[in-house]
Amino acid sequence: MALHDEIRIGDAERDAVMVALHDHFAEGRLDRGELDERLEAVLSAKTRGDLRALVRDLPSPTGLPEPPKAPAWEPGMSVMFGGPGHPAWQRHHRHMARHHRHGPRFPAFPLLLGVFLVLAFTAGPGTGFLVVLQIALAVWVIRALMLAFGVRRRSHRRLPGA
Repeated sequence: MALHDEIRIGDAERDAVMVALHDHFAEGRLDRGELDERLEAVLSAKTRGDLRALVRDLPSPTGLPEPPKAPAWEPGMSVMFGGPGHPAWQRHHRHMARHHRHGPRFPAFPLLLGVFLVLAFTAGPGTGFLVVLQIALAVWVIRALMLAFGVRRRSHRRLPGA
């Protein structure tokens, strides 16, 4: 909002704030002395920030334009680029809200490290690295397909009384 407040103003903005100050005077929020002081300050104001300081303690309407808001996501963009409107994003966040977990469910890193170490000592570190990358790629593709088709993993919960 600081950059928005540094924009210079013209007569139209000054007139709008003066009308708003007169309305607040008519509603009893300002007395005659305050109105006169603020009107003089409006006439000498140079930026939107100067005007905002004069009406800061008054409710809307103040005669000032609303500061620009952050652009909202367009539904097409979020679906196309996998943003918040994308179905996979929504499923993931609903799932994570219900089942917050601490750490991975499957110890993939220790297993991949073990595969790498075995292959590094038997076939060489280059071979071990390439095999680990291929395994990781295969797991990633399978998980992406499961997510795309909405396949869920079964949870291993205990049944009551078991």
